[in-house]
Amino acid sequence: HFYKRFNIMASEDSKQDSVDEKDDIVKSESEFKVNDQNGKVDTKDDLKRSIGENDSDEESPSYKQGIKHPKMEFTHHCPYLDTIDRGVLDFDFEKLCSVSLSRINVYACLICGKYFQGRGNNTHAYTHSVSENHRVFLNLETKKFYCLPDNYEVIDASLGDILYVLNPTFTPELIKKLETSTREARAYDGTKYTPGVVGLNNIKANDYLNVILQAMSHVEGLRNYFLDETNYKGIVRPPGDQSFLLVTRFGELIRKLWNTKNFKAHVSPHEMLQAVVLCSKKKFQITSQGDSGQFLPWFLNSLHLALGGTKKRSSSVIYKNFLGSMKIHSKKILPTDLDGFRALEAQQSGEYEWKVEESPFLFLTSELPPPPLFKDEFHENIIPQVSLYNILSKFNGVTEKEYKTYKDNFLKRFEITRLPRFIILYIKRFTKNTFFVEKNPTIVNFPVSHIEFGDLLTEEVRAKHKDGTTYDLMANVVHDGSPENGSYKVHVLHKGSGKWYEMTDLYVTEILPQMITLTEAYVQIYERRGAEEEKMET
Repeated sequence: HFYKRFNIMASEDSKQDSVDEKDDIVKSESEFKVNDQNGKVDTKDDLKRSIGENDSDEESPSYKQGIKHPKMEFTHHCPYLDTIDRGVLDFDFEKLCSVSLSRINVYACLICGKYFQGRGNNTHAYTHSVSENHRVFLNLETKKFYCLPDNYEVIDASLGDILYVLNPTFTPELIKKLETSTREARAYDGTKYTPGVVGLNNIKANDYLNVILQAMSHVEGLRNYFLDETNYKGIVRPPGDQSFLLVTRFGELIRKLWNTKNFKAHVSPHEMLQAVVLCSKKKFQITSQGDSGQFLPWFLNSLHLALGGTKKRSSSVIYKNFLGSMKIHSKKILPTDLDGFRALEAQQSGEYEWKVEESPFLFLTSELPPPPLFKDEFHENIIPQVSLYNILSKFNGVTEKEYKTYKDNFLKRFEITRLPRFIILYIKRFTKNTFFVEKNPTIVNFPVSHIEFGDLLTEEVRAKHKDGTTYDLMANVVHDGSPENGSYKVHVLHKGSGKWYEMTDLYVTEILPQMITLTEAYVQIYERRGAEEEKMET
């Protein structure tokens, strides 16, 4: 009986346990559902909280999943902006790290002006920021500002002037204003300067390059083209082509020369000269004196080819502004040692008759009369003078001149058939022989304005020039001193103010136009007078 009662009680307990167990299971399931629903909300809240609390490192999983970080990667309130020293900033030099000499991922320290590589831990910029306590850096490629070692991007409107000096931009309206502007600009260091009339630094012996670059920066068609970077940004060059570097560097130099917001009143052409050395395969060096007359044709042709130019006149801005054309009449001279019958036979062969060929030109080369060999009563050489029209008579189509080669002698005359908008005149002063280089000191007398090149043309050709044939001098390159130790300077006309300036590297001074004609002119650039200028004068 006892056992029977015990079994009945045990079965009732087990039933109650099973009921309780079912209730627990149902309750736990309902709790699980509630917790599951709440859990979804909680997980999102936790995720948001964790993203908000954690650092926004680029290698974090949330970054890889494409979730945007609410945490500020940039700030408008950097406490170190007042440590920036604009007086030491110089973006003219090559963009490479001062420690590793690498061009990849270079940052400029805005406190001391030095360049360093990298931004992450153990990089040169990071180490510099910790050791020197210099906090604000600028990425020279992306043009973004960062605060190190905290490694956050700084966005502040007050830094816009630094970006403008790094890469000046010009709108079409601003380019038009530059042509007629007479206003002086004030640099950050307080010095006043006229945009476009800015000295170029002479690194060692590159004044022969500086004068050509200064003269070209005042050629209106060329200057306006390179001031707007969009004109040549889309030009596609084959891979590995280094010549386009010349175009980009020249564009940067032109924009810096005409920048109205410079930090200093001079520009260093370091990057441009590096491109010249590289593209010319070290034919033109920074460290040794060269010849401006040889650099000019190389520079014009290299720019033309780098801009995708062909033989067509409209293929590049170089040909549009400088390309003219002429007819070259040439005739071989009979040798004097031929007897009567052989001379007659040679004449009848047709080899010694006049031949005509059409030839384009980018500049005109004129020769000077030889200087006198004898000295005057004061034992000094007499410096001869010659008129500009006398040396230009070579191109009137009538004057014949004999040219000698190692084999034959030729008679040649030159007849200009088309005048370009800008005429470059190269006055040949240096003659080389086996032993040394001689310089012709003859002074060329030339007017500064109203030079009539139409006198060199035939009536038929002159009638085709609807824009006129009257030209004004706008740039004059001068060589002073001996061929070995001489120096170069350039006179340029600032069209906005109508003033002439003499530029010798960093030294810029105003000069009277009457003084220009007394110099030993070497390369001259003339600009065709427009109809508007004629109306203004009349």
